[in-house]
Amino acid sequence: MRGSSCRMNVAAVLNGLLVSVLAAVLWKYAKLREHASLVEEELLLTRQSQELSQVRIDYHAALQALQEKGTRMVCTGKMHTDRICRFDYLCYSTEAEEFVFFHSNSSVMLPNLGSRRFQPALLDLSSVEDHNTQYFNFLELPTPALKYMPKPVFVPDVTLIMNRFNPDNLMHIFHDDLLPIFYTMSQYSDLDEEARLVFMEGWSEGAHFDLYRLLSGKQPLLKEQLRNFGKLLCFTKSYVGLSKMTTWYQYGFVQPQGPKANILVSGTEVRKFTRFLMAKLNITKEESPEPEEYIVVFSRSINRLILNEAELILALAQEFQMKTITVSLDEHSFADIVQIISKASMLVSMHGAQLVTSLFLPRGAIVVELFPYAVNPEHYTPYKTIASLPGMDLQYVAWQNTKEENSIAFPDRPWDQGGIAHLEKEEQDRILKSKEVPRHLCCRNPEWLFRIYQDTSVDIPSLLEVLRQTVKSKPNLKKFKPASTIHPGKVREPKCQASVQGTNEAKLTVSWQIPWNLKYLKVREVKYEVWIQEQGENTYMPYILPHQNYTFSENIKPFTTYLVWIRCIFNKTLLGPFADVLMCRT
Repeated sequence: MRGSSCRMNVAAVLNGLLVSVLAAVLWKYAKLREHASLVEEELLLTRQSQELSQVRIDYHAALQALQEKGTRMVCTGKMHTDRICRFDYLCYSTEAEEFVFFHSNSSVMLPNLGSRRFQPALLDLSSVEDHNTQYFNFLELPTPALKYMPKPVFVPDVTLIMNRFNPDNLMHIFHDDLLPIFYTMSQYSDLDEEARLVFMEGWSEGAHFDLYRLLSGKQPLLKEQLRNFGKLLCFTKSYVGLSKMTTWYQYGFVQPQGPKANILVSGTEVRKFTRFLMAKLNITKEESPEPEEYIVVFSRSINRLILNEAELILALAQEFQMKTITVSLDEHSFADIVQIISKASMLVSMHGAQLVTSLFLPRGAIVVELFPYAVNPEHYTPYKTIASLPGMDLQYVAWQNTKEENSIAFPDRPWDQGGIAHLEKEEQDRILKSKEVPRHLCCRNPEWLFRIYQDTSVDIPSLLEVLRQTVKSKPNLKKFKPASTIHPGKVREPKCQASVQGTNEAKLTVSWQIPWNLKYLKVREVKYEVWIQEQGENTYMPYILPHQNYTFSENIKPFTTYLVWIRCIFNKTLLGPFADVLMCRT
């Protein structure tokens, strides 16, 4: 019995060992399979990351950096309306359609606004200021939450994340998107041609998507495309938001539309941008000895038509003795339109987004904007404002149709094409009798839409009369030279000397040396402005002087202290800074 029991125990032990070994083998096999699966997943995620970019990425290192360091954010700007933020490892959930900030002990969030981040937002994603459809914010999670979330796909490109405001409209494309993108990228050295644009507003490409492609060597990404790469995308380095410094117009969301109150851009910056775009479009401006001068009429084919376009073309050609040609967004490529307009002496067009192409006109050219009946040109001035930017050096002329019989309106069209049939009969009658569209807010005012979509037969004699009043002679681009915009520096070595004659008379002699930069410049006219203020008084006496010294006696009292400021002025309008104030005692 003992032998039998012993053999059974040995068998049981052997069976136990076999089960343990088998379990160990199976466990090791399962672990190998799991490891292989993880490696396969990591390779897939790395491959997806590299589909976004040619940059090679170490997936494990990127994941470790996210887990250990979390998201980091540092912003410029005091308010959401002027803020741009730089992020390391900002993530985006394509399922939740939310950006995610992962907190670790190493995370940075500057500014750390707490709940003020939602009043109303961290920043504007568009260059259109404080529009509630353009706000940016993010959700917050601790980095341990990554264990329970889909594996992140890393975007190794430096990205600029933003919203396009209205990519179907050329004015909006240039004013709200292209110019702000160009100068936002200029602001940060790593937003170069290898950076990638990411558009989060949800629009499809739109008719002019090729213009956005000119700003980067990489294909821009749309919001709808992000889900193709994974459920959780993490941008290794990104900038969020756009500079508003180049915008010059507000569209009337809060108050009736008009130029921005504080325009910060000049034609110099606009023309730098247009030169960049023309180079990208392979448009050259060869200067021939005798370039042909011509007028361009912008033709519309669907609405807001010029009904007597052929007659207008002939009249312009005869009046200015120039060839007159038409361009159309339907019949010409955008590059062809820019090529033609960039050498034109005059651009004539009905009010509309196509007039933003006046950005490409040469200096000295004339912009002629035509307005339908009852539409006051003074109320709608985006293109007048462009032409008037210092350094654009364009002449602007507005013409309005004042004869209702020269208009054709379309009351039965849909509301967004100017129709008013959906309105109450009383409101329709009021609009039909009105002789001017009242000032209004954007964007669905039915009277504005009804009038702006009218077709117009241009009263040619009245247009030519307006042109003759504005254009004193035939435009000649060859004679036109860009105006200098270089400002003077401080005057140097300002001095004052006082003399007293008797008890009631005194003189004050003030002298100075020219600004340091003047000796390197050719300036047509140099003058100096001197302010003299009696100490303790609120008013001052201003003088404009042609020389570098002057003796003042009028209103100068003996035994009195005067404060004296001096600055230089180039060509009547270019003001330099005041030198340090002089304290002069008579």
